[in-house]
Amino acid sequence: MFKLLKKFSARVFGGLFRKRESLKIGFYGPPNGGKTTLANRICKDWTGEEIGTVSGVPHETRKVQIKEKVEIDYKGKILTFKMIDTPGIATKIDYENFLKFGMKKRNAKKRAKEATQGIIEAIQWLDDMDAVIVVLDSTQNPYSQVNITIIGNLVARKIPVLVVGNKIDLKKADVKKIVNAFPEYDVVGISAKEGKRMDDFYESLFALSKKV
Repeated sequence: MFKLLKKFSARVFGGLFRKRESLKIGFYGPPNGGKTTLANRICKDWTGEEIGTVSGVPHETRKVQIKEKVEIDYKGKILTFKMIDTPGIATKIDYENFLKFGMKKRNAKKRAKEATQGIIEAIQWLDDMDAVIVVLDSTQNPYSQVNITIIGNLVARKIPVLVVGNKIDLKKADVKKIVNAFPEYDVVGISAKEGKRMDDFYESLFALSKKV
């Protein structure tokens, strides 16, 4: 009987462990909200390596970036997941916007094309997500067409969501606006760049994982 119980326990808990390891969490949001900055912060905290590069130019991330195994050991709790950092979602990409950053026309057109392809790839990945972290710039108006479109797609797919109000280190930051815009979701305010309130973020991340 003891051997049978032992085998049963190993099967049950082993299954739970495998489920956690296969958890796929996507980082979504508009351009320059801080998705990759947050992904880098998490990866550096727990793996010692960054996942991608960041810059002040929109659509720096133009391809889906994947970190196969990120293990977070926080306050005695362990969460292992596959991190998917996606390109910024936009309703329209005009190459002329990149010219303002001193980019040559040829490079600007190339960037716009790659960014458009990246958005398509990001949307295709949605169907494979177990949970999504929507990263928003807390200095910007949350009632944008892009944000509503992203949230609408997640609602339609019934994907668990955590909304992050990033850049609270900036004077114009207002996380309350994000809370008011999306009252049905958990919202946490952080500064991924400065590492502020990351404890709150990790608590919310573990809570998100339980909804899967």
